[in-house]
Amino acid sequence: MCGIVGYIGDKNAVPILIDGLKKLEYRGYDSAGVAIMTKDGIQVKKTIGKIAKLEKILKDAPLTGTLGMGHTRWATHGVPSDRNSHPHCSGKVTVVHNGIIENYLELKLALEKKGRKFSSETDTEVIAHVIDEEIQKGAAPEQAIRDGIKRLSGALAIVVMIDGVIDTMFTYRKQSPLIVGYGKGENLVASDIPAVLAHTKTIVPFEDDDYAIITREKVVIKDKDGKEIRRKPIEITWTAEMAEKGGYKHFMLKEIFEQPRAVADTIAGRAVPEQGKVRLDELSPELVAFIKKAKKIQITACGTAFHAGLTGKYLLEHLARIPCQAEIASELRYRRPLIDNETLVIAISQSGETADTLAAEEDARKLGAKTLAVCNVVGSSLSRKADGTLYTRAGPEIGVASTKAFITQVTVLYLLAVYFAELRGTVSKEERIKLLTDLMETPRQIEQTLKDASKIEQVARNHLSSNIFFFIARGVNFPIALEGALKLKEISYVHAEGYPAGELKHGPIAILDNKATVVALAPSNRLFEKTFSNIEEVAARSAKVISVGNLDQEELLCKKSDDVIFVPKMREELDPMVITPPLQLLAYYVADLNETDVDQPRNLAKSVTVE
Repeated sequence: MCGIVGYIGDKNAVPILIDGLKKLEYRGYDSAGVAIMTKDGIQVKKTIGKIAKLEKILKDAPLTGTLGMGHTRWATHGVPSDRNSHPHCSGKVTVVHNGIIENYLELKLALEKKGRKFSSETDTEVIAHVIDEEIQKGAAPEQAIRDGIKRLSGALAIVVMIDGVIDTMFTYRKQSPLIVGYGKGENLVASDIPAVLAHTKTIVPFEDDDYAIITREKVVIKDKDGKEIRRKPIEITWTAEMAEKGGYKHFMLKEIFEQPRAVADTIAGRAVPEQGKVRLDELSPELVAFIKKAKKIQITACGTAFHAGLTGKYLLEHLARIPCQAEIASELRYRRPLIDNETLVIAISQSGETADTLAAEEDARKLGAKTLAVCNVVGSSLSRKADGTLYTRAGPEIGVASTKAFITQVTVLYLLAVYFAELRGTVSKEERIKLLTDLMETPRQIEQTLKDASKIEQVARNHLSSNIFFFIARGVNFPIALEGALKLKEISYVHAEGYPAGELKHGPIAILDNKATVVALAPSNRLFEKTFSNIEEVAARSAKVISVGNLDQEELLCKKSDDVIFVPKMREELDPMVITPPLQLLAYYVADLNETDVDQPRNLAKSVTVE
């Protein structure tokens, strides 16, 4: 997730771009840059760091022009650095980009064989090269962009400037957000509404495969075949603060609803369902060779990331048939674990700066283990230290309570489990095809669960008087019960505990009464009957029950539950993907109805960088 803004009009573009980028800094803050069409051609200024640093550079070496574009980056390919910052240039072409180019490696190798030189590690630079190559063949700018984009696969929202074309900017959108803002004698483009609100409240969201040719007086939108189309403008009534949150009341709610896109981005370029393959090009041949022969896996993390790790333990043992343990990093680092040179340690951290996880990873390397980081921040301490890193591509997460970072961690661990299964020969190609085909459906299925948000809000209202919540589940959904309880206590300050469903009768059932709510995760998998028997035990003790399950068990669940939240039926390994969002929404609505500070709950920090 990156921030894009472009301007063409009669004013100096630089201050408008800087202001727009500041409004989009929540989308990325690794680096920033601008490209301005000056009297001397396109001039680029960019830097690692936040927008304030770019602003100082432009103050010391000003640029002037009435056409320009800017970018604030959340790194996915290439560490944060000056050379990896946007905009990227090749020949006459300058581009900014939000999204992921899935086939950039193949394109880059082919372009390098033709003698083209690359100055960055990013996937974005490929876009500039393929468009410039079309221009060098003699294509006009619009046609060059159209032909160049046909060579790309993946998600992309781009703005393009071409040297010598002094009065036009070009855009294209596919699977990444992009809007145009209509002004008087000026027009703007951006990846999100906050960047344009100071100049116009009339916007048009681009749809997939929309091209646009934008001048100060006119915006022409065309479809993928070059036919001009009309999009109905929308009048925005949001305040600036509301706009930064996409119209949502809190960042946490916005991030919950971003999960379908976050999961799709995490899968992009990695899952090849028709071949039953997972491509993890980020891993070195040496690490892949080690994975093939590793005798065991040790997962370590803290908080929400630990719950993702527990889910990964189930998936890895089930699919790859390799012994796997998951342990909280603050415990692992203070004992003598059985880790050696035949152990793969998977360290999970959203920020890559979690102190206990960093220390546990370092200790593991000292014991001879190879380490693999699952992380959301490119260039973080954990990603630099580990032997390999898989990035979750969730984008910046502003809310302290993790949502989209968690579900993308689970996505990466599912991919890893299928990848390990292929390397170790534990799952047939036919079954891997099914596993990956089903995974590709999860963004759509998650989106389906989020359509029931208003119903979940009513469920939250129904249970506001409860003073304790138990979340129960079995198998791969037990870690999701732990995560559901953590979300609720983090932001609503209501006491909540997660338990394996079979453990209720070993103590906790003693405190169940009509002031308690039990949230039972009961999808229609092989453990449904066992979990349903626990629901019956709870109902017999007068506790209130919220069941989360599938419609094929509607009659049973409704009979024994006060409320039922229905989710799409999935294969068992993917149940966590559709059960997690409703639990996040339940926690969110309980907290919001209790009027707590959802985005910044008391006593908590986004990243725990000290013990």
